[in-house]
Amino acid sequence: MTDEKLTQEQTDERIITQAFEELLERYLESRHRKKVEIITKAFNFAKQAHKGVRRRSGEPYILHPIAVARIACCEIGLGSTSICAALLHDVVEDTDYTVEDIENLFGEKIAMIVDGLTKISGGIFGDRASAQAENFKKLLLTMNDDIRVILIKISDRLHNMRTLGSMLPSKQYKIAGETLYIYAPLANRLGLNKIKTELEDLSFKYEHPDTYNIIQHKLESTQEERDNIFTEFTSPIKDQLDKMGLKYRIQARIKSPYSIWNKMQTKHITFEDIYDILAVRIIFEPENMSKEAIDCFNIYVAISSIYKPHPDRLRDWVNHPKANGYQALHITLMSNRGQWIEVQIRSERMNDIAEQGFAAHWKYKEGKFSEDEGELGKWLHTIKEILDDPQPDALDFLDTIKLNLFASEIFVFTPKGEIKTMPQNCTALDFAFSIHTFLGSHCIGAKVNHKLVPLSHKLQSGDQVEILTSKSQKIQTDWVNFATTAKAKAKIQSILRRERKESQLKGEELILKFLQDNKFTNSDDNIDKLCKLHHVKSSDELYIQIGNNVIRLGENDINELKEKPVTNNWKKFIPFSFVGNSKSKNKSQEQKTANNLEIDKKKILKLTPDAIQKNFIIADCCKPIPGDDVLGYIDDNNRIIIHKVHCPIAAQLKSSFGNRLLAVQWETGKALNFPVNLYVKGIDGIGILNKVTEVISGQLNVNIHKLHIESNDGIFEGRIQLFVHDVDDVNTICNNMKKIENIKRVTRIENFDDVVTI
Repeated sequence: MTDEKLTQEQTDERIITQAFEELLERYLESRHRKKVEIITKAFNFAKQAHKGVRRRSGEPYILHPIAVARIACCEIGLGSTSICAALLHDVVEDTDYTVEDIENLFGEKIAMIVDGLTKISGGIFGDRASAQAENFKKLLLTMNDDIRVILIKISDRLHNMRTLGSMLPSKQYKIAGETLYIYAPLANRLGLNKIKTELEDLSFKYEHPDTYNIIQHKLESTQEERDNIFTEFTSPIKDQLDKMGLKYRIQARIKSPYSIWNKMQTKHITFEDIYDILAVRIIFEPENMSKEAIDCFNIYVAISSIYKPHPDRLRDWVNHPKANGYQALHITLMSNRGQWIEVQIRSERMNDIAEQGFAAHWKYKEGKFSEDEGELGKWLHTIKEILDDPQPDALDFLDTIKLNLFASEIFVFTPKGEIKTMPQNCTALDFAFSIHTFLGSHCIGAKVNHKLVPLSHKLQSGDQVEILTSKSQKIQTDWVNFATTAKAKAKIQSILRRERKESQLKGEELILKFLQDNKFTNSDDNIDKLCKLHHVKSSDELYIQIGNNVIRLGENDINELKEKPVTNNWKKFIPFSFVGNSKSKNKSQEQKTANNLEIDKKKILKLTPDAIQKNFIIADCCKPIPGDDVLGYIDDNNRIIIHKVHCPIAAQLKSSFGNRLLAVQWETGKALNFPVNLYVKGIDGIGILNKVTEVISGQLNVNIHKLHIESNDGIFEGRIQLFVHDVDDVNTICNNMKKIENIKRVTRIENFDDVVTI
């Protein structure tokens, strides 16, 4: 037994030593100063602190901090301070050591980063919404203190996602959900494009394993064809660039599985219909940095003489970088095969920033960022402004912050010609708040390109915007419905809350004076009578309406209060002794549904026909059917609701209530029928409807529940609601309908009246 134990310890020691040596090797290859001694000291300290501890996968725990440090070093480009902090990031949380111990041994800076990481440990989201919001606030505040905290946290999350296979299915949903909800957008905002893509793909892999494998297989099977297209397309480009005497390299960029799937979902198309899976990347070394932008456009001019460019698809991110620092010139060219291919032109410097973000180049000014450090500094400043206002609803707060994390960007101009970067689909109101809160609070309209427009007008790239204001204007409650940026929404809600509070206090004073003047007591009974008289739901709403002069107290109120109170108040004298036991009752019922279904979160629940009819609710928002990737959610009434994994409601549940998620599996056979909606589009012709119904009802014997078809200019569109057993039935129907002549598109939609943009 001792020999076996010794062998295991020796094996572990060899694996740990090898992993650390590989980390040091990669660090020494970097451009950073070679501070090997302090990194080795941090490794030895962490190794001793985590001695004997193993991860769920069975490997020694210290391998996780080493892996996180390696990601921070190699994939983000951070230096010795970050590597030490990554090695130590779990020590304070998981052992008896304190932040003071870390500071004494490794200095103030490393201790501060470790402290920041400890505060946001355990994931952004806890068991309660309020805890989630607080942890998320901490996460964002640490970005303002030292951006390296969140960069190491992203490294930590990436390694957790790479090793997610050892977790329970319900935990996989939770972790993958919050990764897609927050970490991937954060990585995107910080310019970590490669990491953002991997986080998305790993989340997709665990949420939709079958679909992920299908797309991967299709990518592999079409690889040879793409290689031929790439070689054929780039051959004349290489000749042209060689003539220009440029030092360059050309790469093929393949769309990621998650991006492909996302496009299939949003556009309602198949894998075969996606034409931008292949893109071409030209990366060059400029003669000198002053000519970097000129070289980009010279390359554009040169290759445009070979292939015709698309007039509407030139994206100049060189002169106007994205908010995360991304720079490149994007053009789309028509190949000799009649296929549009995007070409991205970048310098080596631009490519480094595109792959690693600013992380490898940022300068730390006493651990703080200032606004003059470009778009990132401005974004951090905006986040800090939002954090300064108290947010009563935790989930609204999360959604408000997330608004700006993943938005595409447009460029708009002020009346003086200054350029402003704004999120796509932003409104004139958002623009006003981006300039100044006072301007946003008092705006009455806007002029876009010298034409008067309402505040809800959506801005386009290149618009010149002038905001019109009035001192008498006040924020309107409906503004929050068309504000799209985090800053505008947060400011509007904050001011409305303040105004409601002021009105409420004013109303309370007025009602107190009214009651005193008319010799009535300020009792709950009297306030309830007034609420009933004026048809308001709560005393707070009554105070607000009185404070805003919507309700004016008068003779009717006096008469109402003079009426005799109802004497049948026997309820309040009955001792409700069972109320005190509600907590223990709830606790005992915590693991049961309303129908007494026993829940073991470690197991995968089976969706049998009997269970579906008795214990489960099929979510109306996404209407899953057998074969769809689904999860279970225990709601406030202890019912289990079944959602599609990619349903927008499920996305919020995964990131907000991960502890209530259950892994579920369909086992219905062909016993139950489920409604499903199909969208059909094609070229109109005599008998087309007859052919469609013949395939569905005649050949496949499927019942049509609802049918709507209309024709316009020779093109017909149809919506059909059917009852099927599972996804296989849907695929069979779609494939058979596609065989009908002149039918060009058949796809499943969630709701019968969904708008389909194809």
